[in-house]
Amino acid sequence: MHPRLSVDQLCFPGAPIDEFVDHCRALGVHDVVLTSPQLLVDGGAEAVITALRDGPRVEAVNHPFAIHPDLESDEGGAGENLARVIDVAAELGARSVYVVTGGRGGLDWPSAAARFGALIAPWVERADRHGLALMVENSNGLYADIHIAHTLADTAALAEASGMGVCVELQFCWVESDVDEVIRRALPGVGLVQVSDYVLGDRSLPGRAVPGDGAIPLERLVGDLLELGYEGLFDIELLGPRIDAEGHRAAVARAAERMDAILTSLGA
Repeated sequence: MHPRLSVDQLCFPGAPIDEFVDHCRALGVHDVVLTSPQLLVDGGAEAVITALRDGPRVEAVNHPFAIHPDLESDEGGAGENLARVIDVAAELGARSVYVVTGGRGGLDWPSAAARFGALIAPWVERADRHGLALMVENSNGLYADIHIAHTLADTAALAEASGMGVCVELQFCWVESDVDEVIRRALPGVGLVQVSDYVLGDRSLPGRAVPGDGAIPLERLVGDLLELGYEGLFDIELLGPRIDAEGHRAAVARAAERMDAILTSLGA
């Protein structure tokens, strides 16, 4: 697998950590992105650390921040959970933790953004002490129950105001009119780029497809990122009905082959 690629744990939903690691080793995966809920259950962190002791390397951990209940009503639980995730991510040797913010509750957007910034500030400092980047990703508006940043521009603005980096989810920003300009402005803080494809007319959520099967101009977008100087990984994140139907390992293998071809042709 190309060294600039990682595989997201969400590609194998429901698989225990040992099974996920077996899939990755069989596919020749060098780097993975983990999801945090498994790290927060009793014995979960220890199981993950043991499973990954001999690789693959952990690039990042994805964490839902203030989702129980939301940004407006959080009384400290979001920070306590994030602190635990940051500590485990550092022990795993990850480079970053990226979050969805939590829903806004009854707050308008500026108030919710300010509330997020206040809640996350101590943990940005904690991550920095561990040598980790703390990032926020962009997400579809249909995830408004767990997130407030639904355009890449809003995500970049939220990240800048909160002292964070950006995880760019191309699935959710490729149709934005100013995506190229926003990526250019945000690039110094971009620590991870997530790749998949979208087939026009799909209405499921998540409705992802293997790169090359859909309409997202991945070669152009990846080329622009590389030309601008992006040096990080491209994370394969596949889930939804198309991936279920094909089989997760087969879909990830095809995605890796397609992304390898794109990156190689672009000189990465």
